[in-house]
Order: sequence, then structure tokens, then C-alpha cells
Amino acid sequence: MDLARDAAAQAAHPHALGDYLGLVTEGDRLVTHFFGSQEPGYPGWRWGVTVTRAARARNVTVDEVALTPGPEALLAPDWVPWSERLRPGDMGPGDLLPTEGDDPRLEPGFVSDAPEAENGERGDIADVVNDLGLARPRVLAWEGLKEAADRWEEQYGPRTPMAQAAPASCVSCGFLLPMAGALRQAFGVCANEFSPADGRVVSLAYGCGGHSEAAVMPEHQPPAPPVIDHLGADPL
Repeated sequence: MDLARDAAAQAAHPHALGDYLGLVTEGDRLVTHFFGSQEPGYPGWRWGVTVTRAARARNVTVDEVALTPGPEALLAPDWVPWSERLRPGDMGPGDLLPTEGDDPRLEPGFVSDAPEAENGERGDIADVVNDLGLARPRVLAWEGLKEAADRWEEQYGPRTPMAQAAPASCVSCGFLLPMAGALRQAFGVCANEFSPADGRVVSLAYGCGGHSEAAVMPEHQPPAPPVIDHLGADPL
């Protein structure tokens, strides 16, 4: 143990070496001795010195010296890839978010490979596709559509407290802007500036107190005609 202590003290220099904490048998003629560490910033860590003796040898030698965490050591959290750490709203101006080639939310779109005509014009199908804005390498797959629908319905769906207290749903509201695409039968965009969902994608089953037909403004009532006393006389 004296050999292990000397090796640990040399590794811990210029800091002091702590108390002896015990040993662990690693294998045949292989033992690790532990000593407390006084290293700043490493609470609960310990110096481990592994010593060994070769077969038929008389002298013990130091195999390894390392600063290792103890049972109550302060450890850094496990590393998490950036793609799993990213949360909605994390992107700022100038940030670029790469999308993996096998992203399950996307699937290949229409990519025209029509050859150029002799007069320099593209084929008829490619022209139509470009005019409609469909010449995208990838489009939303079913999984991407489902994830988007789940997010939108969680924020502005029929089970939210606002929708539960609404007098009617968005499907009959005049402020609802229809959407195009595969989700048009379930979602739209709110265009009521006084609604909490203004400019947001809302479920057709969502609703709020800003519904266009929620309350009917009372009609203007003309004032009652004046009452004139024809029987009495006004004092002069």
C-alpha cells in the first residue's frame, strides 16, 4: 500500500492526498487502492492506483494511476446529441437547421428529370409542376403530417380550456381562413386580431369568445317621444 500511496501523492501534487478509502481486487495479482482527492472542483472523486505483481516475481509494480469518480461524485450529465436537445423556439436569426436525408417526417417530392427541348423550353409536365410550386425535392410524409396535427391540436384544439368555454367552434366562424393541403379538412388559420389564436393554425373544432357569431350586437333603439303636458300651465 505504501507504493500505491506514493504514486497517488505524486499524481495529486501540488494538492494534498486524502485518506485511504480501501481496495478492490481486479483480478489475479491485480489490486486497486483508493485514496481521497482534494482536487478543487472534484468533490467525491478519488485517486485509484492499480498495482500488480507478475507471476513468480517478488516486486510489486504500479500499473495505473487515475482520478476516478466515487459513489457520491459530482458528474457531468450524459451527453445528448443536438438533434435531441433542440426545442421549438431555439432557432434565432441566422441559424441554420440541417435536415437529415432519412428524416421520417419527409418523403421525396416531384423532381422533374424531363430533358430540355430543342427550343430551350422544359417539358409540359415540368412547366405545370413549376407553375404550381410543386417542384420540391421533399414533401411532408404521413408521419410529419401527424406530428404537425398533434402539435396544433394540443395548442389550439377542442380539448383546450378556451375551446371548452367557447360558444361555437371555428368551423362556423367568419374569421377562419381555409388551408390548402392534406390537413385542410381539419385545420385553418385564425384571422381575428382579438382572438388568442390570431395568426395561428387552429383546429376546426377549436373555438374562443371572439367567434364571429358569438354575440349579436343589439340594434339601436330610437329614443322615446317627449311627453308634453297640454293640461297644465307653466308659471311665468
